[in-house]
Amino acid sequence: MADALKDVPLRAVQVEALVVMKIIKHCSQTFPTTATGFLVGMDAQGTLQVTNSFPFPTTDLPSTDGHHDNNAASNLAAAAPRAKINAAYQNEMIRNLREVNIDANNVGWYTSANMGNFVTLNMIENQYYYQKDLNERTVAIVHDVSRSSQGSLGLRAFRLSQPFMAAYKEGKFTTERLGLPDHSHTDVPADQEHSLQKSNLRHQDILVELPLQIHSSHLLTSFLHQLPSKPSTTEIPFPTDLAAVSAKDQNNQGAPLFPNFDSLDLSIDPFLEKSCDLLLDSIETHHTELNNYQYYQRQLGREQTKITAWQLKRKAENASRVLTKQAPLPEDEWTKLFKLPQEPNRLEVMLNSRQVEQYARQIDGFTAAISGKMFAVRSNLIPGETEP
Repeated sequence: MADALKDVPLRAVQVEALVVMKIIKHCSQTFPTTATGFLVGMDAQGTLQVTNSFPFPTTDLPSTDGHHDNNAASNLAAAAPRAKINAAYQNEMIRNLREVNIDANNVGWYTSANMGNFVTLNMIENQYYYQKDLNERTVAIVHDVSRSSQGSLGLRAFRLSQPFMAAYKEGKFTTERLGLPDHSHTDVPADQEHSLQKSNLRHQDILVELPLQIHSSHLLTSFLHQLPSKPSTTEIPFPTDLAAVSAKDQNNQGAPLFPNFDSLDLSIDPFLEKSCDLLLDSIETHHTELNNYQYYQRQLGREQTKITAWQLKRKAENASRVLTKQAPLPEDEWTKLFKLPQEPNRLEVMLNSRQVEQYARQIDGFTAAISGKMFAVRSNLIPGETEP
C-alpha cells in the first residue's frame, strides 16, 4: 500500500484552518526572528493533508554586554528543523499523537519569512534533510508575515525538485569540466562529477510549488455560513456630496458597492518600496558573484597556459632523451608543480537568482493596481502634457 502511494505524485497540499491559525500566531509572535516548526498529517492519494503543527523549542542565547544578537537567534531558529534535539522532540510528539489515535505522520515543516526572503541555504538544507532522511513526500510551508500584515495571506508550499536533489547529493555545483588531460586534477571520476552544464539545471528548477488549500471542518463551515447578514433588498441611495461620501453612515457602511475614496489612493505601498530595495540588493550580490567567477576564470586561464608550456617543454626534453637512449621523464608531474584554483560554488548564485525571481514576482503583483491608477492620472503627473 505504501509503495502504491509513492507512485502517485503529490498534486496539492491541504492545510486545516486550525493549523493555519497556529502557524500565523507562532510566526507573528517571534517576528522578526525566524520561526520554525514541524507538520503532521497524512498522504491521501496525492494530496498531502496537514492536520496539526507544533513549533520547535527555542533556545535562549546568552546576552553579550546586555545586548542580544538577533542574527544569531534567527540563524539558530532557521537550522532548528535538522537539529538532533528537535528530531528527538518530533519523535516524542508523534509517539504521543499515535497513542491517542491522531494522524501522526511527518509531512514536513514550516518557516516564517519577511518580505518574501525565504530562498536561503538553511531552507534548502532543511528541506533536503526532510525529503532524504525522514520522508520523501514532505513539504515546506512558508508564511510571509510582512505580506500577511498587508491584508493578503502569504502561505505557500514548496518541495525540492528531483534534479536538484540529485545535484545536492553529489555536492558538486560546477559549470563545466576544466578540459585538462586525463582529468587527473580532481578526485572525482569524470563520469560521476556533477556539472550544471551537463544536467541543464537552472535556478527555476530548485523549488517546486504545490497548490495550497485551506480546509475547514463541517461545523466551522456551518458557523461561517451563519455569520453574513442577508443583502439589502432596497436600493442603496447615492451620496449627494463629498461630505456624504466621507461620513460614516452606519446604515450604508456594510454595503459592498457603497462609494468610498480607498480605490483612489495613489500612495505607493511601503511593502513595494522595501521589495524594490531588496531586489536591488540581490542584484548587487549577483554582480559580486559574477565578478568572483570571472576572476576565477582568469586565474584558471593563466594556470592552464603555464601547464601547456610545461608539457611542451617536457615533451621536447623527452624527445632529446630518447635520442640519447635515456629513460624519458614522467609527463604527469605537472599535477605536483601547479595548483589549479578552485571553482566557486555555484549554489549560492542559483539561490540568489531564484530569490531575484521571487522579488520580481512580488513587485509585479503589487504594481498591477498602482500602474493602472498612474496611467489614469498621467496627464496630471507629467508636466506640460495635456489630454488631446
